[in-house]
Amino acid sequence: MTKLRVAHSIKDEEFTSQKQTSKRLTVGSLWISALSVATAISALGMSQVACAELTWGDEESYQQEGNYQQNYQQDRSIDSFMTAAIAADRGDVGALYNYEQIMSGGLFAMYPTYWRMNLDLNSQSSAAVSQFVRQYPDTVMAEKLVADFAETKAGSNDYASVRQVANLITNADASERCAIALGFNNGGDTMRAMAAKSDVWLTTKKQPALCEQLAMEMNNNALISNQDRAARLKRMLRIGKTGDIMALSSRLGTPIAYSALSEIQLNPSSFFSRFSREPASQTNQYLYLYAIGRVADKSYREAALQLDFDIKQDNQRAIKLLNDETRRYAYRTLGVKRMNHNTDDGFNAEAVDWFRNSLDDDFNFEEAEDYAMAAIRFGRWDDVVEAISKMDGEIQKDGQWQYWLARAYEQSSNSSKRNTAKKMYQNLAKSNDYYGLMAKDRIGQRFDASRLGGSNLPNVSTADRARVMQDANFARAFALYNSDASRAYANREWNWAVKQARDNRDDNLIIAAARQAYDMGWLDRAIYAVDNTDRVNSLALSHPMPHQESVVRYSQSAGIDPAWAYGIMRQESRFVSSARSNVGASGLMQIMPDTAKYIARNLGETYSASRANSGDTNIRYGTWYMGDILSKLNYQPVLATAGYNAGPNNAKRWQPTYGAIAADQYVESIAFPETRNYVKHVMENATIYSSLLGRGQPISQRMGTVPAAF
Repeated sequence: MTKLRVAHSIKDEEFTSQKQTSKRLTVGSLWISALSVATAISALGMSQVACAELTWGDEESYQQEGNYQQNYQQDRSIDSFMTAAIAADRGDVGALYNYEQIMSGGLFAMYPTYWRMNLDLNSQSSAAVSQFVRQYPDTVMAEKLVADFAETKAGSNDYASVRQVANLITNADASERCAIALGFNNGGDTMRAMAAKSDVWLTTKKQPALCEQLAMEMNNNALISNQDRAARLKRMLRIGKTGDIMALSSRLGTPIAYSALSEIQLNPSSFFSRFSREPASQTNQYLYLYAIGRVADKSYREAALQLDFDIKQDNQRAIKLLNDETRRYAYRTLGVKRMNHNTDDGFNAEAVDWFRNSLDDDFNFEEAEDYAMAAIRFGRWDDVVEAISKMDGEIQKDGQWQYWLARAYEQSSNSSKRNTAKKMYQNLAKSNDYYGLMAKDRIGQRFDASRLGGSNLPNVSTADRARVMQDANFARAFALYNSDASRAYANREWNWAVKQARDNRDDNLIIAAARQAYDMGWLDRAIYAVDNTDRVNSLALSHPMPHQESVVRYSQSAGIDPAWAYGIMRQESRFVSSARSNVGASGLMQIMPDTAKYIARNLGETYSASRANSGDTNIRYGTWYMGDILSKLNYQPVLATAGYNAGPNNAKRWQPTYGAIAADQYVESIAFPETRNYVKHVMENATIYSSLLGRGQPISQRMGTVPAAF
């Protein structure tokens, strides 16, 4: 089963949009934390299972015993972890030095040193950081310290220090990769710097500051060609990045002055008026694209009228002022700008036409993706094929684009292409993610939860359960979970432990740890473990069903499918009842305060924040609200799911104006990336839960078609 990949860095992952509240650190809480390692160990439990292979069994078959052996049973460094954390918060270096001695040799020995060094990371030497990594190898805090150090030093232009630790970073996120590349780009190792080119060079979306800096500085990399510079310059002209425009145009030998850009920014119409009276030049081609971009920032419609007028006028001239490349990229600018207004202005096939008018061999991924989504929306299948062909070869292999390429081939009158589509579906159908489930339906296969164990929890051998607490990374994660420490620490250690086990291809260790987390009620990490492995499948762990009686009862009362309710809940909170988002949503169903007040009022209840956030009430409120949205959105579950995430009004705005469209086309063209991915995951979840609940419904049947808004 293809897993749902988590997009965060393992070093800092907290569940998407649900930052969990840290428990208050008090001296009294330390009496609890003193027992935490023992609690984690005793909770592991033992049962007699003959082999280490994964089998399916009853929950009762996982008996707990007190007979276990592991290296960390008597470790008590968690006792000092909490007070050391308080010292770190107040910047008490002297206290941290003391804790380094007290905690030496224990599971958490690295933390006071990390906190002390991190208080003033810029003053640390690469030698000291390297020593920390050698002292605590293969730990998440060693990885975090060296990565944070590289970012800090890159930010202060100390590239020599970055290069000295670069090889110690094994799990870099986007910003850290850019820090490393900056180090090499400024140290003569231009080849290693180029490893980050595809991530930053043609990207126009917001990037980490170090990635923006890298893209700017790569202009002077010896391996960057003038063709590369011209490609980036066109994107910078579109978005109006003055510094990049001046630097790139200068290296290309066609310097553009700041005054020229400033004048166009203030009055693009004046530029268009005099453009026709000036001789053709490469500088003017660039300035024309800049001017079209500035008009399009205010109105893509006005920019389109200007471009059409200029091309008609130009076609009457003996010598054209606008070359073919400028014309194409001006249309590309219109296409991209138009796709940014789908929520406000509605979808329009003119975006597809503008992209088609811009066809060449110089698309970046964002442009090709916009083109593909516009073509998908309007069933312009030849354009779908064109758009996907403009993507990088590796991106084209992704399940998303394989599915849409198959959908396009399926519409062809060419029998060979239709046969190719069937083979592509068969390959996709091997997985059980959104596109795998959709592909199954296209070829008449059915998802069957029983083939993946159904609701039966996996049996785990005694040896594998013992190995969980013999693994320092998992031992730290469980101890932190059972302490009063911020959940972010436990999650970080857990994610790192899963990564290490995955890298070692130790599936039995992962399943044993996930089973233990499940039994302790740490469901979000059990889900994370299974979702982030390629070879471990256990629906009971990856798709648990807590509060089943309440979910089923309240769903039925609200007139909704319990599988859909579980699909929403899994995506919203991963079943963390204390989950809080950065915008105030809370509880298992992540309900906003104003929404909770609206629900309480409609149910004839007095609003209480504490009650609204509690498990049972939160489920009752959430399922009622799902039913409320469903009734307002044509009883269409895809629309209602989009409405639950982005608001009912946005879901309506994304509906077609005339005529129904297939739900997969609606979903793929949702204007907000977060909501687009959210709906896919919820539909995937709901399909799996429907099978687990004994009411299996194919995903395409569940999604149906999306009617016109009017």
